[in-house]
Amino acid sequence: MKLATALTERADLQRRLSELETRLNNNAKIQEGEQPAEDPTSLLAELDGIVLRLEELIAAINLTNSTTMSDGRTLTELLAHRDCVKQRLQIMRSFLDNASRKIDRYSRTEIRIESTVSVSDLQKDVDRISKELREVDEKIQELNWTTELKESETA
Repeated sequence: MKLATALTERADLQRRLSELETRLNNNAKIQEGEQPAEDPTSLLAELDGIVLRLEELIAAINLTNSTTMSDGRTLTELLAHRDCVKQRLQIMRSFLDNASRKIDRYSRTEIRIESTVSVSDLQKDVDRISKELREVDEKIQELNWTTELKESETA
């Protein structure tokens, strides 16, 4: 199984767990003399099966990520780098938006508001970081589709 397939299955299992939680909660109590819409016992059994499979998948994904290398870095390191670059980019875009926003003056007596940074230089940095994020994300996606999932020893 390719890593990308395992990631898709993990997302599906997490969605199913969320739905199952709602279904369980909807069938936790009933009015006396009524029957639940779904049998809580079978829902709990389904929960156990999904959690077990999810645990196996997460372990295998983490093992694969920590042992898959690209350009001297593990996939785990690439994922951490991507997450941090993404967060930095988001903060810088917000700062750039504030720094470039014009403040209208209605008369010459009003205080003039100026940017504290060079907006054009900051935009170049944002563009450079955006490109870095795209390249790292492309490398991660490539690895996801070309890397075989490593089975954990407990599976």
